[in-house]
Amino acid sequence: MKFRATASENHWLRIFMGLGTVILAVLFVRPLLPASYESVEPLADRESLSTLIAGGSLPTPAQESNAVFHGADVDLPLHAQIAAMSGSKPVLGDTTGEKRIEVDLSVQKVYAYQGDRKVYEFLVSTGKWARTPTGEFRIWAKVRSQKMSGGDKSLGTYYYLPNVPYVMFFYNSDIAKMRGFSFHGTYWHENFGHPMSHGCVNMRTTDAQTLYEWATPVVTNQKAWSTLADATNEGTRVVIYGETPKE
Repeated sequence: MKFRATASENHWLRIFMGLGTVILAVLFVRPLLPASYESVEPLADRESLSTLIAGGSLPTPAQESNAVFHGADVDLPLHAQIAAMSGSKPVLGDTTGEKRIEVDLSVQKVYAYQGDRKVYEFLVSTGKWARTPTGEFRIWAKVRSQKMSGGDKSLGTYYYLPNVPYVMFFYNSDIAKMRGFSFHGTYWHENFGHPMSHGCVNMRTTDAQTLYEWATPVVTNQKAWSTLADATNEGTRVVIYGETPKE
């Protein structure tokens, strides 16, 4: 005896088969997608970004004690430690020539130039779980430390990182300020020279401090937690090029 499904049963069978295909795609295909397919959620705290975009200033954030990177707890710096470091390092360069920052994704390095003179070179980590954008940008805000979070717990890429130090946000006409791309210090890994970020440019904290204090906008109020670029205090030009190594 052969079983023949009714039209209604065939209808529901097609629905369940379609749902099964979607579930399989989420479980097995999504982890294999390249970084360019990742979420466009902000890389930094949404409320802080909104305040800065509206022209506001950020208060000293509450001290937090917990930080997580891809399922592992990590130690985080205290606000007092970050504040104590500010202004403590000599800065190279002179007053002639436009400043610019270049990021070569292919070799995972940042270069700082004043005119034709290279004044700094740093080993960094750019996007692995989401791409670091290429093109020409401007720094639009500096923040002494900033909360950053994102990723996906189901994929093991979740991160919650308060007190990320020496943050310099950059943007252009294609990459909105709200995306939260930035240069910043890093306390949750030491694997510089290899892609390790969700799109930002990870730097050793001492290197991030040096670049923060060299680049513009100039921090005119040493007690302020944030500094915005404007027409009289422009942000440094940033050029990002190359292709991130696939590791």
